[in-house]
Amino acid sequence: MAVTAPPSVARPAAAPSRTGTAAVTAALILLVAALAVADLTQGTADVGAGEVWKALTGRADAGDASVVVASRLPRAAAGLLVGAVLGMAGTALQAVSRNVLASPDTLAVNAGSYLALALAAVTGVSLPLLASSGIAFAGSLAAAAVVLGLSGLGAGTVRLVLAGTALALGLTAVTEGLLLLFPQETQGLYQWNQGSIAQSGFDGLLQTAPLALAGLAGLLLVARRLDALALGDDAARGLGVPVRATRVTAVVLASLLSATAVTLAGPIGFVGLCAPALVRALARRARGLTRSRVRLPIAGLTGAALVLGSDVLLRALVPADLAVAVPTGVVTSLVGAVFLVVMATRLTDTAGAAPPDRLRIRSRAVFLTTTAVLAAVLVGVTIAALLLGDSKLLLGDVANWAQGRAGRGVSFVLDTRVPRVLAALLAGASLALAGTLVQAVTRNPLAEPGVLGVSGGAALGAVLLVTTVPMAGSWGMAGAAFAGAAVSSVLVFGLAARGGFRQNRLVLVGIGVATAATALISLLIVLTDPFNATKALTWLSGSTYGRTLPDVVPLAVVLVLGLAVAVARRTELDLVSLDDDTPRLLGLGLARGRFGFLVLAVLLSATAVAAAGTIGFVGLVAPHAARALVGRRHVRVLPVAVLLGAVLVGTADLLGRTVIAPAQLGAGLMTAAIGTPYFLYLLVRGRRQGR
Repeated sequence: MAVTAPPSVARPAAAPSRTGTAAVTAALILLVAALAVADLTQGTADVGAGEVWKALTGRADAGDASVVVASRLPRAAAGLLVGAVLGMAGTALQAVSRNVLASPDTLAVNAGSYLALALAAVTGVSLPLLASSGIAFAGSLAAAAVVLGLSGLGAGTVRLVLAGTALALGLTAVTEGLLLLFPQETQGLYQWNQGSIAQSGFDGLLQTAPLALAGLAGLLLVARRLDALALGDDAARGLGVPVRATRVTAVVLASLLSATAVTLAGPIGFVGLCAPALVRALARRARGLTRSRVRLPIAGLTGAALVLGSDVLLRALVPADLAVAVPTGVVTSLVGAVFLVVMATRLTDTAGAAPPDRLRIRSRAVFLTTTAVLAAVLVGVTIAALLLGDSKLLLGDVANWAQGRAGRGVSFVLDTRVPRVLAALLAGASLALAGTLVQAVTRNPLAEPGVLGVSGGAALGAVLLVTTVPMAGSWGMAGAAFAGAAVSSVLVFGLAARGGFRQNRLVLVGIGVATAATALISLLIVLTDPFNATKALTWLSGSTYGRTLPDVVPLAVVLVLGLAVAVARRTELDLVSLDDDTPRLLGLGLARGRFGFLVLAVLLSATAVAAAGTIGFVGLVAPHAARALVGRRHVRVLPVAVLLGAVLVGTADLLGRTVIAPAQLGAGLMTAAIGTPYFLYLLVRGRRQGR
């Protein structure tokens, strides 16, 4: 009797569940159809609904039929296919990882595809679409394997997303470096990376559709096993499900679907995150959607509605002639960034506030020796940066230039090189100081201006000023960058402060804000100067190219002010970094102190971005290394971190200018290559400590 009771109880609810599922499915099909029809009627050509209908029924003139068949139908069909495969890929990845934030974007799958295709483009070999899809698939699968291997697959772990985002930053930095080094071979790849469903004919759709069908069929075959995984690894094994093989299969199939979308339309951001979440909300009314066999196709319909809806919204809000140049992926990235921030604020962050680093006691002699060595290294880096480059100089040339007795050639070289060297050194010092302040206030070892979106907001403010007021001066640039950084920091710290700056929540909110800032920067570049992608890449890669001494003055002033305040308030900084209770017991205003230090960190980050572009991970690496070398007391951490930051960015800028001269790489790309592995190491170390 006990065995047969559950089915008899479940039967009354089965019919409503099926009815609800059928209603949801029908509503989604109608929505997708309506959006597809609306998408067909939008464009630069004066071809409305009537002309579209005539073209579909074979009664239109040759011009209207050509527009509909060659452009609009392929675009709508691409939106359907791309949205469907991304929705299903995100659903599979979330089921495998039991993580509601897993998606092709947050697991670096898209970034892996982007890098693989850039490497293929660098060779100069023209590949057919299916071969490109295979290369993208290999890159996406490799990236997913690295992320899953580093972060683990614990239920609900947000570290999976943090690892994926950090790896995506590193892979994207490498890709952008390739785009700058090989502009001819990779022409058009930057615009492609923004994600656009525009197509010229059906050739691409016909070649990629079989891959999408194969991926969907494979996921449907393992759907029952995915349902078993939701019960937990032990329960799944008890039901006879091979857990590891199921996970590997699902990740491979999800990567295949993602690669199909990337090959056809470029990375369309965050559809794989939003579509499964919307399906989960629908499942509360239709319980049949909890089964993977039903949830996967519904997620595909939802993803198609998101992509087509974004395209329709874009063309409704932006004039037709400009909408053609704006990639659909920019719109989906903006929507997804907002969605990620909302999800991060609602998730339960089991990590809590990060525990402080293990207490290290260093003697005064160690501190003095470390400071002296770093100062000597900084002097060496500065001298090397002044002497080396596309033109090599001698120390005597520098001395003559300083005294105004150098020749015209030497003067020209040093007049352009000295401001670049100063901008790199001061930007590194400022970012290191900002990272030290942020990590102390939030007590979060993963916090730094780049990861938290502060640098992204500053870059958005600066790019907005550059695109609207091209003749703006250095102080105006610094002011615009500070305004952008202030807005982004208010969003990040304001939303994260409710939970006491909990580690994962703070970083996830920052990642969402940074993603939105990057999407808006791409939108500005496309709308104002769509053919100047190199300018955007140079800015976002953290280049000091073209800097002058007036550009460096605001940064120097703010750095001196920041150091003076931080050193004067070093004791308060020590107390704030311990816990919430100690400062209150000593009569210190915790909220006021936190606010002051955060404002100072934002000001430092903004002026650094205005002077040298976006340079990531310096505010992460320098404070960690400083604490490891001289302990946790900020009277020692501050000078060591500032020296380390200056050395790191100065060296990165020097290598970027000399290793592949006369070609150059931005300092931000070089620091990303160092900072990404370190960020991943911190995540792995934190997971081990948690265990």
